[in-house]
Amino acid sequence: MRGRRARVTPADVGMAPGLRRRTPGLRREEVAQLSGVGVTWYTWLEQGRPINASPQVLDAVARTLRLDPPEREHLYELAGVAFLPGRESDAFEVGEEVQGIIDALDPLPAVVYNARYDVLATNPGYRDLFGIPVMPGTGVRNALWSLFTASEEDCPVVHRDQELPLMAATLRSGYGRHVGEPAWESFIAELSEASPYFAKLWRSGDVVPPGRRVKTFRHWAVAGEIRMTSVSLTVNGLPECRIVTYTPADEESRELLGALRAHCRGTRDR
Repeated sequence: MRGRRARVTPADVGMAPGLRRRTPGLRREEVAQLSGVGVTWYTWLEQGRPINASPQVLDAVARTLRLDPPEREHLYELAGVAFLPGRESDAFEVGEEVQGIIDALDPLPAVVYNARYDVLATNPGYRDLFGIPVMPGTGVRNALWSLFTASEEDCPVVHRDQELPLMAATLRSGYGRHVGEPAWESFIAELSEASPYFAKLWRSGDVVPPGRRVKTFRHWAVAGEIRMTSVSLTVNGLPECRIVTYTPADEESRELLGALRAHCRGTRDR
């Protein structure tokens, strides 16, 4: 647990590193804060001392620390809670090989999502186009949360009335394998509270699988609409995860994407 905490940096969870930082990775109090638990409780968990823990709380800690399935199982063992294999199968990070693939696709935007639309890895082209922020209090970047809670003026997706229902329906296609899991149920409840529009779409019960689509984006740095074709690719070794790539749907969009990339690169180089 302590070693895994040391591998998660403040930047990974959207926190400023601060001055005079001696602790590698996150401090115990930071993990506790991001997971919604007490510092003493979390300290005892790391030390393997007897505590009262629910699966929901353990899942929150696992999300903060980006634990893989074997590490998650060990966490449950530390807490003395029965672990159910096959549940909570969402990945929270990818390996160097997958990151290398999406980096090689740049300047074409590319991202790795799990079934809940958590953003596991991105390349610069994706970050230029989307700029997915961290969900409040979690340290997790999630595309659904970003798009459903953004104002219409700030949302990078142009045709929200077309795209957002499809994304909600795609989420539901993965939800069937996770009914009752605390991380999924809490995410859906919190997003429903934050976005009445999502709550309405979720109640409709529509289901669609991930697939090839043409999506239209806008960005304040360029004038015009950027039409991109998205394609989803499965990832071996990462259950329920997919690489999504975006290619310009026409020449105008290709030129605008190039202009956006040049602008963002110039901004970073200043």
